[in-house]
Amino acid sequence: MGCIIGKFSHLLVFMVLSISVWNCGKIEKGRFFNDQAYHFQTLRALNDARSDGAETGEVLEAVRNIKEGDPQSWFSAWENAGNKVLERGDRIQDRMSRGQAYLRAHNYLRTAEFFLDPEDEKRSSAFDRSVEVFHKGLDTLGVKYEKIKVPYGEYQLNAIYYPGPSGADHKPLIVLVGGFDSTLEELYFVLVRAAYERGFSVLTYEGPGQGSVLRKQNLGFTPEWEKPTKAVLDTFLASHKKPSKSVLVGMSLGGYFAPRAAAYDKRFDGVVAYDVLFDFGEVAENSVPGIILWLEKKNYDNVIEFLVKIKSSLSPSFSWGVKNGRWTMKTGTSSETLKAFRAYTLANSAEKITQDVLILAGTEDHFIPVKQVEDFKSKLTNAKSVTSILYDRGSGGAEHCQLGAQALWHADFFDWMKRFENK
Repeated sequence: MGCIIGKFSHLLVFMVLSISVWNCGKIEKGRFFNDQAYHFQTLRALNDARSDGAETGEVLEAVRNIKEGDPQSWFSAWENAGNKVLERGDRIQDRMSRGQAYLRAHNYLRTAEFFLDPEDEKRSSAFDRSVEVFHKGLDTLGVKYEKIKVPYGEYQLNAIYYPGPSGADHKPLIVLVGGFDSTLEELYFVLVRAAYERGFSVLTYEGPGQGSVLRKQNLGFTPEWEKPTKAVLDTFLASHKKPSKSVLVGMSLGGYFAPRAAAYDKRFDGVVAYDVLFDFGEVAENSVPGIILWLEKKNYDNVIEFLVKIKSSLSPSFSWGVKNGRWTMKTGTSSETLKAFRAYTLANSAEKITQDVLILAGTEDHFIPVKQVEDFKSKLTNAKSVTSILYDRGSGGAEHCQLGAQALWHADFFDWMKRFENK
């Protein structure tokens, strides 16, 4: 590396200066933290309040004790919040209140492990506790659900089926999958609770690169998402009645997963990209300085790693993205991760989608450029119908996956479902 740096020392000065520096100044009005990842993950935890997964005061107390950019501080604050709520829950006599406390404790423990390095031993134990407490919450509340083990080659995928109330068998089945950092359990708060209240059954699942499949079996993502989805649906239908209609909903990176799977599996009658994710490679390239892409073309991998290390030391968001990318994609270098991300594009599969399509997007999504809505729509040449809904700042839904505005996107989604159901 020394000879490369010596040869290109005049470029290195420019490259280092071109890397955006984490803002450590005054926190912008309306934000929990300056760093986008820390702010967004706090919003993510708070977002579950509508489904009994958080309490505003508990969240505000947790973040008050966090040193921004310090994963251990983040872990300690959220673990402490989860432990406190869990201890209170064990003392509560009212069954409903006790079950709700367990669900909140689960969410705080899930949030606690988020920024830890994948090899940090605390991450695995916190995850295990969060899953245990989640099911304790569902059981206490009397929520009906069925755990499903899905054979997947030498591996095993996991699904949870939540049967709806009386009459749900006559309504479309909602199938829900998460994204880049999702867990199977959090999908309950995302949509299951709201769907049940409207009479729907929901099948949730985790595939390669997600939740316990990643943590317990070390299985990374695959761009051929139709394969794990087929395995899940095959296993489910082997013991359950085929629904009259089914809709596949993908959250975050699931905005790629769900359309990709629907393109090759016509058992789905509708597909929802929540939010849009047409090209993950573009998302990844937007997160790095342009000089990194130039260096990649020249095969200067060592220089790239040097710059990534500098950037990571300055930006908690970037540091987390690098580590999570390598963990979930099973890559060894930043260049390998970038190459892996580029395989996740709908450019060559969108035209195979023949179902009804709903696309949601936030105009200020910090991950996915809003132009990907039109990129996606332009390729949906054979879709039965295409509906796209954009949320701006004024609506409150401009964030990635409309976090902080769950009621907003739920209203549009279930209105779309009503039209879909009556077709």
